[in-house]
Amino acid sequence: MSYKVGIMGATGAVGREIIEVLHNRNFPVDKLRLYASVRSAGKVMETPYGEITIENADMADYSELDIAFFAISGGWSKENAEKATSAGCYVIDNSSAFRYDDQVPLVIPEVNSSAIGDSKLLANPNCTTAIAAIPLYALHKEYGIKKVIISTYQATSGAGAAGMNELADETRNYLDGKEVGNKVFAYPIAFNAIPHIDSFQDNDYTREEMKVVWETRKIFGEPDMPISCTCVRIPTMRVHAESIVVETEKPVDPADVKKLMDSIEGIELKDDIENNVYPMPITATRKYDVEVGRIRKNLVFGDHGLEFFVCGDQLLKGAALNAVQIAEHL
Repeated sequence: MSYKVGIMGATGAVGREIIEVLHNRNFPVDKLRLYASVRSAGKVMETPYGEITIENADMADYSELDIAFFAISGGWSKENAEKATSAGCYVIDNSSAFRYDDQVPLVIPEVNSSAIGDSKLLANPNCTTAIAAIPLYALHKEYGIKKVIISTYQATSGAGAAGMNELADETRNYLDGKEVGNKVFAYPIAFNAIPHIDSFQDNDYTREEMKVVWETRKIFGEPDMPISCTCVRIPTMRVHAESIVVETEKPVDPADVKKLMDSIEGIELKDDIENNVYPMPITATRKYDVEVGRIRKNLVFGDHGLEFFVCGDQLLKGAALNAVQIAEHL
C-alpha cells in the first residue's frame, strides 16, 4: 500500500525535515501535499519528490489524505485535529497541544508503540524528552529507576528557523564588532548560555523543564517517577545535549550498561574515553540515532547510581524522525 500524505507547516524547520525523512526512509508515499499559511500558499517548493505547490493549511480537505503531519502551532492543531480525524485521516501532531490529554497517545516507538492502539490522533513528544527517553527506558526496564536528574544544553534550532538565523546573524555582528541584539531569545545567544527555555511556571521551573517531567512519566506509564530538569539554551545550530543522572532500584555496573546501550535500537554507543570518543553535537548532527556515552558510576548514589551524556538531533529524533516512525507503526 501507499498513502496520501499531507504536511501542515511544510515550510518550517520541522516540516522540511519530515519531507526528507519520509524520502530517506522510503515511506510509501502515493502523493505528497504540502500546506502552510496563506502567505506561502501558491509558492512552489523543491523537494526530493519534485516541485510541489504549497496549499493553504486552513483550507485542507482531509478526506483526500490518509496521514497528516501537523508541524504548526498548538493552537492551530487544537482547531484542526478533529476536523482531520473525523474525515478519516490520521494526525501525528508535533505541537504540545495534545501531549497531556489522557485520551491521546504520546508515543516514542522504541518505548511504547503499543500505546498507538486504534487512535487516529497521536502526539509527538517534546524534543528534549524524546532524546532522553530511549536510554532512560532501557535502564528502567533493566534496573528500575528511582530518580532522574537532567541538565540540558539545547541548540537554537529548538526555536525553529528563526532561532538558528538569530544565532548566525548575531554571531556575525559579534565578530564584526557590531551591536549584538536578540528577538527570538530572552538575551543575545551568541557566545552565551541562557538557562531559560519557554515560560516560567509557578514552581519556578520553566515549561520546557516540566515537559520532560510530564511527558516521561506518561510515556513510561510511571505517573510518580521523581524527575528534575534544568534546560539551558546554548549557541549551537542543531542537536540537544543532555547530562543525565539516575538512581536505580538494583545495583548497576557501568560496563554492563555499555553493553546494554550498544544493543538498543535507536542508540549509538559513543564511549571510548581513551580515544576521546563521546557524544557531541557535531557528531550527532543529522543522525537518526541518539548518541550515548560518558557512562560511569555516579559518585553520589554509588552502586545504585549512573551518570551519562546524550546527544540527539532534535529536528530528527526530537521531531521529524519520531513522527515518521509513528507513521511507520500505523
